[in-house]
Amino acid sequence: MATLEVRRLSAGYGRAQVLFDVNLDARAGEVVALLGRNGAGKSTTLRAIMGLIEPLSGEVIFDGRNLKNLEPHEIARLGLGYVPEDRRIFTDLTVAENLEVGRQPPRGAVPAWTEERLFALFPALAGLRKRRGARMSGGEQQMLCIARTLAGNPTAILLDEPSEGLAPIVVEQMAKAIVELKRSGVTVLLAEQSRHFAGRVADRAYLLEKGVISKA
Repeated sequence: MATLEVRRLSAGYGRAQVLFDVNLDARAGEVVALLGRNGAGKSTTLRAIMGLIEPLSGEVIFDGRNLKNLEPHEIARLGLGYVPEDRRIFTDLTVAENLEVGRQPPRGAVPAWTEERLFALFPALAGLRKRRGARMSGGEQQMLCIARTLAGNPTAILLDEPSEGLAPIVVEQMAKAIVELKRSGVTVLLAEQSRHFAGRVADRAYLLEKGVISKA
């Protein structure tokens, strides 16, 4: 059974339609890549799934529940995490404080993400507990953004371009972290331009071209 199902999803901004009848699914504990060039509609797909923009038509089903008319915070409480591509951390808070902001109760479906487990997933953050977000590198901020989302104990997570603009050594750490998420039972929908990166971590992939799934 699919954890996440997207059925005939169409969405856009104002009069500009970006997505056209997008269908995709991700099963429990699976890493699924949504591949496409810049402007193909990958970020729009994730934003529509998360309720950040209202779809023109179609539906999103998460753990058997239709997400229609739910606010983003309500969707997050159901166990769907979202990591945007622009690394939205609280720059005036420390690493530990950022993690605490994202904290939600354990859900039982997957092991709880304690601070210890998060630092094991991202060892580079372990020595930065008291460092403020503004004093972190782009790669460290990306790790923190994912770790903060995981602190909410999601059963599934949407990752928007997690490898973009990162140094090769950080990309390597990111790939290992995504594989570990899969081992932990977390479902991952990954929007990505790099076929190489997606090929290393994903079980399967969809190709999005001009808002249309052209190949699965």
